[in-house]
Amino acid sequence: MVTDCNNDEVTSGILPLSSIDTIAERIAPMQSELAAHPLYASIRTPKHLRLFMESHVFAVWDFMCLLKSLQRELTSVHTQWSPSPFPASRRFINEIVLGEESDVYEGRPLSHFEIYLEAMRSAGADTTAIDRTVTAARGSRSENANDLDEVLAAAPEAARSFVHTTFGFIRKGSVAAQAAAFTFGREDAIPAMFRSLVRDLNHEMGGDLAQFVWYLERHIEVDGDEHGPLSLQMVADLCGDNERLWMEAADAAEEAIRARLALWDGVLSQIQST
Repeated sequence: MVTDCNNDEVTSGILPLSSIDTIAERIAPMQSELAAHPLYASIRTPKHLRLFMESHVFAVWDFMCLLKSLQRELTSVHTQWSPSPFPASRRFINEIVLGEESDVYEGRPLSHFEIYLEAMRSAGADTTAIDRTVTAARGSRSENANDLDEVLAAAPEAARSFVHTTFGFIRKGSVAAQAAAFTFGREDAIPAMFRSLVRDLNHEMGGDLAQFVWYLERHIEVDGDEHGPLSLQMVADLCGDNERLWMEAADAAEEAIRARLALWDGVLSQIQST
C-alpha cells in the first residue's frame, strides 16, 4: 500500500482512489469469492446450519457495535447537544439504528440481534458462547484489544478474529473507514442460494427456521431498497475530496470482506470436521 497522500496519484493496491466506483472495482473479485464461497454448499443438515449460526451470530453482534460507533461519530450523543456536520449521514445512521435496534417482529419491538438469538434457539443452536459474550460486554465498556479478548473468551476462534477486525476499525479507523467497513461488509453479502437452502431446511424442520428466514430476508429488503444506496452516499460524503480518506475507506472495505472470508473459512472447517 502506498502511504504518501500528497496528490491525485495516490494509490492503494492498483487503482487510484477517487470514488465509490473505484472501491467497488477494487473489491469486486473478493465479493465474487465471497458469493461463491464453498461454505454455502456445505450446509446440508440442521446440524451444519446450527454451527453456522453459532459463529455468524458474532457478526450480527459486532455489526451493532460498529453501528453504534458510527452513531457516536455522526450524531451528538452528549447532553450538551450540537449538530454534527453531516446531516444526511446522521439521519441515515439514526434510521439504521431504529431498524436494527428496535425493529418490529410479530408485533414485538426487538433488535435484529435479539431476533437472531430467538432464531438460534428455535433451530436448536447453542447460544452459550454469545450469551456469555454479551454478559461480559455489559461489564466492560473498553475497546482495548486485551479487554476484548476477555469479552470474547467463549467465542469460536474464527468469530473472535472477525470481531477483533471490526473493533480495529472502531479503535483506530477514521469515521470514513468505519463507514466503508459498515457499508461493504453488510449482511446482503449472503447470496440468494444460501437463503434458498435455508428455506428448504426450514420446510424439512417443520418451520423451526422461520425466524431465521425472516432475518435473512429482512436484511435483503432494507439493504437493497434504500439503505444500500444511502450507505454508499455516506461513504462518499465522509471522504469528500480527501484522497487519504478514500484510501482508508478502500482499505477498510477490503479488510472487512477479507475478514468475512476468513470467518466463512473457519465455519467451513468446523462443518468439515464433523
